[in-house]
Amino acid sequence: MGLNRRKLFKVSAIAGGGLMLQLSLPNALAEEGKPLVASKDLNFYVQIASDGQITIFAPNPEMGQGVKTALPMIIAEEMGAKWEDVVVVQAPIDSSKFGMQGSGGSMTIPRNFDAMRKMGASAREMLIGAASLLLEVERKELEARESQVIHSSGRSMTFGQLATVAAQQPVPDPEVLEFKDPRSYTIIGTSVAGVDNLVVATGLTEFGIDVDVPGMMYASYTRCPRRGGIAKSFNEREIKRLPGVTDAFILEPDDRAGKSSFAFMDGLGVLRGGVAVVGDNTWAVFNAKNKLKVKWDESPASQDSWPEMVEQAKQIAAKGGGDVKLPGKTVDAELSNAKNRVQESFYEFPYVAHICMEPMNCTADYKKGKSGEPDTLEVWLGSQFPELAKEAGVNMFGLKPENIKVNGLRMGGGFGRRALHDFSAEAISISHRIGKPVKLTWTRTDDIHNDFFRVGGFENMKAAIDTNGKLAAWDQHYIGFGNNGKPVIGSGLRGNEFSMVALDNARVTQTLMEVDTSCGAWRAPGSNTNAFVEQSFIHELAELAERDHAEFLIELMGSRRWFEEGKISSLNTGRAIDVIKLAVEKSGYGKKKLPKGTGLGLAFYFCHAAHVAEVAEVSVDANNNYRVKNVTVAVDVGPIVNMSGAISQIQGSIVDGLSTMAMQKITMKNGEIEQDNFNNYPVMRIASTPSIDVHFIQSDNQPTGLGEPALPPLAPAVTNAIFAATGKRIRSMPLSEAGFTLV
Repeated sequence: MGLNRRKLFKVSAIAGGGLMLQLSLPNALAEEGKPLVASKDLNFYVQIASDGQITIFAPNPEMGQGVKTALPMIIAEEMGAKWEDVVVVQAPIDSSKFGMQGSGGSMTIPRNFDAMRKMGASAREMLIGAASLLLEVERKELEARESQVIHSSGRSMTFGQLATVAAQQPVPDPEVLEFKDPRSYTIIGTSVAGVDNLVVATGLTEFGIDVDVPGMMYASYTRCPRRGGIAKSFNEREIKRLPGVTDAFILEPDDRAGKSSFAFMDGLGVLRGGVAVVGDNTWAVFNAKNKLKVKWDESPASQDSWPEMVEQAKQIAAKGGGDVKLPGKTVDAELSNAKNRVQESFYEFPYVAHICMEPMNCTADYKKGKSGEPDTLEVWLGSQFPELAKEAGVNMFGLKPENIKVNGLRMGGGFGRRALHDFSAEAISISHRIGKPVKLTWTRTDDIHNDFFRVGGFENMKAAIDTNGKLAAWDQHYIGFGNNGKPVIGSGLRGNEFSMVALDNARVTQTLMEVDTSCGAWRAPGSNTNAFVEQSFIHELAELAERDHAEFLIELMGSRRWFEEGKISSLNTGRAIDVIKLAVEKSGYGKKKLPKGTGLGLAFYFCHAAHVAEVAEVSVDANNNYRVKNVTVAVDVGPIVNMSGAISQIQGSIVDGLSTMAMQKITMKNGEIEQDNFNNYPVMRIASTPSIDVHFIQSDNQPTGLGEPALPPLAPAVTNAIFAATGKRIRSMPLSEAGFTLV
């Protein structure tokens, strides 16, 4: 039998990693001389029941960013479905059917938008094909809308009536599918409530921490307070005698662990050595954990200390130099030009933690095979990349991927932390040791001490303004952190920062200090700190030039448009200028009459393929107590899929950015993290939440994600507003360290 179009479609889908249609299994059976099998499945993503209920599988993990709602909306739109008929189900973890099932980097929408459209359009064409047969009319006379296929004469059939025949239709060629005109959208661009809102609000959603497996034991795990330390012994007899404790033992570190602060290996499941306590319930093992007395070999452990890092950075800044990222050949001449005004500023930003509402946890059931059968593993967890849990089983115990089942659950926050699998490696190892299913739960202190932090850093900025009030030279020295000679995640300059693509006569250099502290992705890695430095310093230069900040910022964009034509990852200065102007207009920047002690601050940043400008209105009293009264946000991320979800993402980013900027800081002394819980790592209270006014530019560009890009401009917008209100310049975060208190 030749390779027909159905098989070609299937093969191309697997190669592309996103479609996985397999639309007409009944036809394949018929070709082989077998009976035609009725089916309600139009593809792996879509099922239609005879009563008209449309089930759409959401392929990507949900952590509050709304993709479980948004991706099915795209499918339903192209199908011509009525949203009220749709039931959304979280897809099982199976990359052979659903492609890469991950959420991170604000890439879920841009990565899946066209694939989801093809899912919906393919289902639509199959439904139209079925209606053409049953109504005995030409396909061109039919239209799918409101969960029906309607003939030009008015005759119609519901999707439910068509489902079985539709599943037998030839698979459409994905390359020639036609998509709906956006002007005819009835679902995309509207505000749709999250499909899990009710169960989340009523406490019925199953998060990883809620898992209950028959015969399950409970576990805690304790690592050395200094990263890299190895457990040598502990008060084993005392711990095992405690109520509810069934076992306690040391797990040796994975050979791959070492002291590397790169998160990559931990993402694939590297076991950091420590002491496991197993018992009948969580509180029993937590109680035992508190009574542990462990002797650690700290000879290989981290010796990082934040005060020493600060002092070293200042010495590096004074000395200058560093690896050249952008040469700026005439910078020195302009900085030494007596006619120019020169500004030099040293900026500092700290390490910060993720503090997801749901601490890290994982349930694992490792079963050793009997009578020559292979070992198997089943895992339950909330993860941004759940299938990577398989890598832990493969790497640690040599399991075959087909013998590992991963159950992905909703996450109580991710922000980059749940892209890693160090905690699942612990749960799997404990289950392997005791031969029973086990739920591992971290305490809040575990969650902070064992985090992969947003990396801290420093930037020494210097620039010259000419006699016409224009930027003549820009000198930026990034002083960050590396491990084994390479930047840790979030540190260093990658080449697409605003200063490196939007400024003329710029010299950018970089120096990395060696550290062992664990660093990882934290909501908008790199951008979340570079925006603070660059956009604050631009405001300093506008003040030095005695220019309006918005006018000065727009002027820096020049007349350029795309820096890399057609790439969504490339800054488009036209789109940047548009969002800046929109934020200025909607906030009343430069026109609004403000009371004494109140100021407006502007900032723009491009990251994660999004152009975002923000204006913060901030009031400050005589004691440096400040209140962020309002934040106006202007965003261009192309067409919005779910307006409700998009606004929620912007609001969440503003709140997260404000809380972090205001009061959060991780410090370490001799390798040991000094913060333990919310008493010394505070979070913003709800009363401090500003009003947030969001405006979207609905452009025709490819849609991009919103989980991260609204956070970076928040900090500089606020500190620029504080300067406007008080004349006091803030060059370090958190603001509490500079004597400013959020109220």
